[in-house]
Amino acid sequence: MIMQDAIYTVLEVALPAILVGLVIGIIISIFQAATQVNEQTLTFVPKIIGIFVAILIFGGTMVTNLTDFGYRVYEYALAAIM
Repeated sequence: MIMQDAIYTVLEVALPAILVGLVIGIIISIFQAATQVNEQTLTFVPKIIGIFVAILIFGGTMVTNLTDFGYRVYEYALAAIM
């Protein structure tokens, strides 16, 4: 039960940043394919900025989910002792 909750929490916390990076990467890949510009730094800087913005926007929710998971872990531990 706790492992399932941990995996779900990790996915829930990481998903916004991963999706933003994925969408930005696809958009830049399409742009590079259309213009035949193959600059490596063109992919990293927008992804870093986009992920940073996503963490700023969703950071509160991420921290809330992680602290709620921490409380649930303690509840599981107390339930196992009693």
